[in-house]
Amino acid sequence: KQWYQRRVRGGISLLMVLLVTVFSEYLKNVPVPLPYVSYSRDEGLKYGVTWLRLFSTLSVIISLAIAWILCGILTATGTLGEGDKARIGDMSKSINDATWFYFPYPGQFGRPVVNVGGFVGFLAAILAGAIESIGDYFACAKLAGAPPPPKYALNRGILLEGVGCFLAGVCGPGLGVTSYSENIGAIGLTKVGSRRVILCSAILMLVMGMIGKIGVLFASIPSPIIGGMYMVMFGIVTAVGISNLRFVDLTSSRNVFIIGVSMYFGVVVPMWSGKIMSDPEAAKSIQTGNEEFDQLVRVICTSGMIVGAAIACFLDNTIPGTSKERGLTSYKFTAQSCADKELLKKVYHEPVIEFLAGRLPILRKLPFVPSKADF
Repeated sequence: KQWYQRRVRGGISLLMVLLVTVFSEYLKNVPVPLPYVSYSRDEGLKYGVTWLRLFSTLSVIISLAIAWILCGILTATGTLGEGDKARIGDMSKSINDATWFYFPYPGQFGRPVVNVGGFVGFLAAILAGAIESIGDYFACAKLAGAPPPPKYALNRGILLEGVGCFLAGVCGPGLGVTSYSENIGAIGLTKVGSRRVILCSAILMLVMGMIGKIGVLFASIPSPIIGGMYMVMFGIVTAVGISNLRFVDLTSSRNVFIIGVSMYFGVVVPMWSGKIMSDPEAAKSIQTGNEEFDQLVRVICTSGMIVGAAIACFLDNTIPGTSKERGLTSYKFTAQSCADKELLKKVYHEPVIEFLAGRLPILRKLPFVPSKADF
């Protein structure tokens, strides 16, 4: 029975991958007819059919809906038993128990408590998240067709992530607010990178997050469907990251050694750490007795991003190599060719910060505010 359930879960995940691939790649240029009705004073009432490329922009939503409906059918027919991860449980009780509207507020779970172990653990997680976010910013700019983000834009992004983490901690969820690589993969699939779309999506998420019954509905999405989306979207993000290696000399044995070792350790060390930490007896063999230090090491070793980045950074800066071999020459040339000040101002201009900096020039000394030389 367990073998059968694993096959069903795997099949649903592979179906999700297949649907996203077909809709986003094979059918992205296929127009779909949709009726429309419009009215204007000059032309009056108009109606007709317009052709839109829905598969390109809605590939993820269409695939999610199909896989979700399939899981519902398999659940209703009894194909998926109790406890199966692909099963959609009875949501009637959860929906009835959930409130219609809920607004988070500071201190709703009591007075915040701070301890050294928790602080050290979250500090390591924040550092790992900041390193990952910088890579996400560059990947997002590349997929959206924007120039590489300047330093002040990177600092501004990390600052806002810190503000989000602070608000999350004050309100009590205990979740870090950071960039999400899957959303960058969604940009690559849907080809939609408009800031207006992202802003409207953010407002919609804020509203939906305060409606408890909608949250219960989205929580019923089976994990095999989410896993199938991850396989595609994280694959796109990985490919974008690997594409940055085009600047380095891949015929150099030095660079091949650094890339191979850092990627291998970034995959193996978190797997080994997770296996050791899941076994209490095995975990005792690597504990030092200092709870704060052990927690710091645990967070770092379970993050493949920070392990691989740290090893690659160390090896690249200690193993001898020329600037051309390391890719610094090609990258600087590309960055300078994209450093159009008017384009950077159009893409990364933040009106509120610019307004305050115009009134208080001293603010331009801050790392997240563009200096006069930038514009």
